[in-house]
Amino acid sequence: MPTIRVEMFEGRTLEQKKNLVQALTQACVQTLGSKAEGIDVLIYELKKQDWATGGELWSEKK
Repeated sequence: MPTIRVEMFEGRTLEQKKNLVQALTQACVQTLGSKAEGIDVLIYELKKQDWATGGELWSEKK
């Protein structure tokens, strides 16, 4: 029962998230031999002000 956690910036459409979930699920089915109904995908959407790389908030990047 794989669980996939996706952290990304907010702003994707429902259609994009549905496509992502389907693609990730299919990848697990093909590579791990898991059954689709046993795969969980959790999507966490963050604001750019809540994510930093290299000591700099993404909301401050130019």
